[in-house]
Parts: sequence; C-alpha cells; structure tokens
Amino acid sequence: MKDKYINLFTDFGFKKVFGEETSKAHLISFLNTLLPAHHQISELEFSQHEHQGATALDRKAIFDLYCTSSTGEFFIVELQKAKQNFFRDRSVFYATFPIQQQAQRGEWNFRLSAVYTIGILDFIFDDEDSACVNDVVHQVQLKNQHNQVFYDKLTFIYLTLPNFTKTEDELETLQDKWFFLFRHLHELDQIPLRLREKVFLSLFEKASIAKFQPAERQAYESSLKYYRDLKNVIDTAHDEGKAEGIAEGRIEGRAEGLKEGAQQAERKMISTLLGNGMTPEVVAAALKIPLDTVLDINQQAHQS
Repeated sequence: MKDKYINLFTDFGFKKVFGEETSKAHLISFLNTLLPAHHQISELEFSQHEHQGATALDRKAIFDLYCTSSTGEFFIVELQKAKQNFFRDRSVFYATFPIQQQAQRGEWNFRLSAVYTIGILDFIFDDEDSACVNDVVHQVQLKNQHNQVFYDKLTFIYLTLPNFTKTEDELETLQDKWFFLFRHLHELDQIPLRLREKVFLSLFEKASIAKFQPAERQAYESSLKYYRDLKNVIDTAHDEGKAEGIAEGRIEGRAEGLKEGAQQAERKMISTLLGNGMTPEVVAAALKIPLDTVLDINQQAHQS
C-alpha cells in the first residue's frame, strides 16, 4: 500500500484509533474539543456496541462507539460515510437508548445524566439553512419558541468535515488539529510540526500501517477497499437520483421532486450494492438501514 497512515473514515481505522482501550486518550482529547466546560471528560468506559434491548427493534441498534464518562455522561459516536434518508431520525432513535438505560427500579426522581450524540460526517447536508451551510460543527439542542434551551442534557453534534478546509499552517486550536487529521491523516508522509504533541504522536504510532501485524494489515486493506467502493457507488447513485428528482420536480414541484430523488437514490444505491455481490445483511449494515428494506428491494428486483 502507498499510504503510510490509515484512513480514519474506514471502520477499521476509526476503531483502531478511537475504539481500543489503549486509544482512550485519543477519544477523550477529541471529544473534549466538542464539549462544554462542565462536561469535560477525564475518564471513559466503553459500553457494548450492540444494544441489548428488550425488543427485537431495540437490538437493531448497533453503535460505532458507545461510552460513558466517569461522571456519568453518555456518548454515542457515529461515523457516517454517505448520505441516507432519515439520518436525523436515526440519531434521535439512538439517543433514546442511553436515556432509557438510566431508568431505576422502585422510587426514582427521574434525574438523568447528559447524553451526547456525535455524528462524524463525510458528506455535506443538502437541506441546511444558507446561514450555516458552510459550518463544520452543527450543534442541536431542544429549545423553546424564544430560542432558549429547554433541556441541556440532550445534545446532537454533527461534524460536516468536507467543510473543513484549513491547511496545516492555519491550524490554531486543538479542534482544528483533530479535524485536519480526519481529513488528511491518510495523505501524510510525516508528522506535521503542529501535530507533534503527546496525544497526536500516540495516534500516529497507532495509525502507522507499517507496524500492523499481517492480520491487521489485511483487515485494514479490506476495510479501505470497502470504504472506497461504497463511497463511489453511493456518490454516483445520489447524484443520479437527485438529478432525476430535480427533473421531475420541474413538473410536479421542486420539493416533491427532491424528495423523490432521495428515495430513488437510496433504491438505486441498494440495488447497485446487491448487484456488486454484497449480501443484504452487509448492505443493511453499511447503509445503516433496516434489513427488511433491503430484502424488499432485492425481492422487487428479482420480480421485475
């Protein structure tokens, strides 16, 4: 492989750098750049990635990273490599699990610990308000009609990393440096001077492909190929679906056309992945959509 360091948008690379016990310092440093002062993390404990809920629907929730701080806050950290329908709905659905998990038997005053859902996006929202369309960090909380925070213990933070365009010489804050690594780690040949800090030196050590064992190297290569193939297919499907939707929108209304375009893009995306030999289970996991949806489209394809 030509790359010296791993791509953090691959499942293997992300888990290697942030999801292992020896990688907690990286995750803590990264999360602390996004959190308010009163919820800064000193220690973390990883929880099960698959939610052991009471129902079959609950057990469909599989998190990229799910952890709890030493002071009780809950954190869901999700990589999102491509656009999909109902992405926000999925974020809200996932946030309900750590909320329900806090319920106590017997007498309980309903006091809850804070829950943060962090989505690391390798794409740009199409439907953002023009005032924030170029923002990297999108923070969402429940507010009232006067734009006052009604409940400060449930926060969604989305990172639109394609919007981060700072060069190495422009990096000023710790947050800048983390965003730069997400965008460019796999392109680097050496450690930049501005990243020669303890936490980043540790990360570069973890991310060095040359130091992988043969099994790790093979796993990473498979993960990288999967990421590249998936991104290429999905980007193409979304572009084609959106174009078809806009064309229809000129006749039936632009908003309805865009909605239909997104639906067509998802159907085409699923059909293309299945046609490339991926199993329905793998497609559902990759796109983070219900397996039943994939099976229905697969069945329709065979009937047509």
